[in-house]
Amino acid sequence: MTAGSPPRVLIDATSVPADRGGVGRYVDGLLGALGKVCGTSVDLVVVSLRTDLERYTRMLPGAEIIPAPAAVAHRPARLAWEQTGLPLLAQQVGAQVLHSPFYTCPLRAGCPVTVTVHDATFFTEPEHYDKSRRTFFRSAIRTSLRRADRVIVPSKATRDELIRLLDADPTRIDVAYHGVDHVAFHAPSAEEKARVRARLGLGSQSYVAFLGAKEPRKNVPNLIRGWARAVADRHQPPALVVAGGQGHDDEIDRAVAEVPSHLRLLRPGYLRYADLPGFLGGALVSAYPSYGEGFGLPILEAMACAAPVLTTPRLSLPEVGGEAVAYTSEAPDQIAADLAALLDDEHRRLALAQAGFDRAKEFTWQSSADVHLAAWSRARS
Repeated sequence: MTAGSPPRVLIDATSVPADRGGVGRYVDGLLGALGKVCGTSVDLVVVSLRTDLERYTRMLPGAEIIPAPAAVAHRPARLAWEQTGLPLLAQQVGAQVLHSPFYTCPLRAGCPVTVTVHDATFFTEPEHYDKSRRTFFRSAIRTSLRRADRVIVPSKATRDELIRLLDADPTRIDVAYHGVDHVAFHAPSAEEKARVRARLGLGSQSYVAFLGAKEPRKNVPNLIRGWARAVADRHQPPALVVAGGQGHDDEIDRAVAEVPSHLRLLRPGYLRYADLPGFLGGALVSAYPSYGEGFGLPILEAMACAAPVLTTPRLSLPEVGGEAVAYTSEAPDQIAADLAALLDDEHRRLALAQAGFDRAKEFTWQSSADVHLAAWSRARS
């Protein structure tokens, strides 16, 4: 490679989950944007699970796509391969930079390494993680901050928390906001909304939407309690639809048991990707009262679907929502009050829907890719 040639970058996509959750949305969005500049701004190599080979081959015609060993579909094997097989692969393909997109990275890669640290909530909100997960990710973050040549984070809030809590070197951290796929997430048509309502069996009943992992940090139990208090005395109370299937929170079942029998709460699990615009954009309110996020992709996706959003002002969420979303606290009484106020104010809901839709246009995967490219150039130099 000559000095002026694009860097040869190996991206490890083996951590992408089959459900295309948060890290999947990030890697897919980033690679889709890089595909447009592959060969000019970056010489790209991607190693992926065998189940993703066709997807990435189609998405990245100018890149080299390599299948990882079948065993890395299991997390312990993947982590072991990351330390031994991935550095060997980097050497074989002549990588000048290795990018690890999910917290962990090889300790001895043989070339400069960049790693994405998605959030600092393992330190700021430790009570919302079980001990083994908290211990693992805290260790991984500390190691990556120490060993990686550059660290990429999705928000200024995450950068600032890493500096404040772990004394991270600010000169080696790059902030790359996530984008949103504006084709996949769009203001839905009446037909798209009707299709989702039919699939959910809602008929003509209105609803409040939640879409996300069922993790304690997402605060679903207090959302359920707040919604129940906000709508219990209404003549035609809107349902609450809690969609998404990843994670587990025992407190959710306890909150569900408290819901009055005349109210309707649906838990459909995963929704089809094609149904998400109709689901989010068809809701009276998309509620996401999280205790804290590294970025807040669920609220950005809801905004892109022209849904009025109710969330909390914790960590990065105001960076994403700005003045285009409504804010509440994590407590059920305050969620109830703020949700009720939104349900009673159609004019404000319509204004928030438009403001969120307009603001979402500012977040693109191409902008995120540009920051990654700059970080890789710095790591290479």
